[in-house]
Amino acid sequence: MDAMNQPNFLSIEDALDSMREGSLSPQALVEACSRQIERLNGELCAFVTVLKPQVDERHERVGKLFGIPLAVKDLFDTKGIRTTAGMRFFADNIPDADAVAVVKVKGEGAVVIGKTNTHEIALGVTTINPHYGTTRNPWDTKRIPGGSSGGSAVAVATGMALAGLGTDTGGSIRIPASLCGVVGLKPTYGRVSVRGVVPLSWNLDHVGPLTRTVRDAARMLQVLAGYDPNDPFSAEQPVDDYLVHIEDGVKGWRIAVAAGSYIDEANPEVLSAVAEAVKVFERQGARVEEADVTYLRDAAVANSLMTPADAAAFHRDRLAEHPDWFGADVRTRLEIGRGYTSTEYALARKTQSETKHWLVEFFKQYDALLLPSTAITAPLIEGNDAVEQAKRLTRFTAPFNQTGVPAISVPCGFSQAGLPVGLQIVSGLWREAAVLRVARAYERERGAMRSPV
Repeated sequence: MDAMNQPNFLSIEDALDSMREGSLSPQALVEACSRQIERLNGELCAFVTVLKPQVDERHERVGKLFGIPLAVKDLFDTKGIRTTAGMRFFADNIPDADAVAVVKVKGEGAVVIGKTNTHEIALGVTTINPHYGTTRNPWDTKRIPGGSSGGSAVAVATGMALAGLGTDTGGSIRIPASLCGVVGLKPTYGRVSVRGVVPLSWNLDHVGPLTRTVRDAARMLQVLAGYDPNDPFSAEQPVDDYLVHIEDGVKGWRIAVAAGSYIDEANPEVLSAVAEAVKVFERQGARVEEADVTYLRDAAVANSLMTPADAAAFHRDRLAEHPDWFGADVRTRLEIGRGYTSTEYALARKTQSETKHWLVEFFKQYDALLLPSTAITAPLIEGNDAVEQAKRLTRFTAPFNQTGVPAISVPCGFSQAGLPVGLQIVSGLWREAAVLRVARAYERERGAMRSPV
């Protein structure tokens, strides 16, 4: 049987339809994913904890995600299931409650099939973890999958799960989505509760889904979104119906394409793939024009300062007591973060406020912004410095953590070496519905992505 015709490669929507029709049982779907984990996880190291869930099919099949096997990044608390955050410190940490995001997906019937590998404390983009193993890109196992949500991206790309939960502080959902050829959505800051998620940066952390299709990302966000009064970083904003207008297209919309020296430094193959994607929107009747966004460079730099500084604050006691328990690259970044002055941090926050203001004004003129998700395709595991890779891979994603605006990465082609390229679509605060609508307009013309396995 062709891999893509197996049940574990169905979209969430198609799987739900098949289960409603009776042609697929929830337990059979879970078992198909479990077999894929058994077959591939030894080489790819997507999961650090594998579960063998049994679906109780006696209950009425209700819920937006009933029976859907879900991969959960090992940064989310899971009741009774080890949650390590990729750290030696938390090797035996068994939470007594689920993170809010986990409560929500389980409440809609999703089945947690395992906890996925992450870059240690989520402070990195390689998912090379010295404690729990190196996650490998399924398109070329000599290369990184991106991070820090690398395990969840690999799980979705290879049919080990139909969707994954990830976190994004500088690009940690969109980067692995781009490098692994899946969809990765970072909602607006405060849209999804972060309660019960081990923090990296209180000021920049976002929770979001990784999926195989844009419609699936919308369905996942519908479940995850909403105000949490017990989360001080949650925002009380109305939640849209993310599917109601998702097929309406972009005719007449004004869409900006990022231009300028900051963008031009990307790999030519990446720029070429994005340029081809832009033509889709022109054919669909959008008004597409270039916009210089070189000012985003400063926001990326500010993000690279705030992230390790905030992380060093959260991990200050562990860093003081057992610095040797951190991996070398993470320890280096934490020590750098600890060394920043209050003046440097204050200036980074000033840049954050300025860039947020410019983007608010920008999205009064434009419905969406298009740019590469990552400036390069997946780098090799060997011979590359993890700290340097963070600078290269977050350059186009980090500005939107700084400003909190929603952004999605969708696959938009391949390099000559057969490595995926991601198109990033951004819109204004609380406009996830617009991001998803633009992404779906592109995906509909592009067609289904092939699988790496």
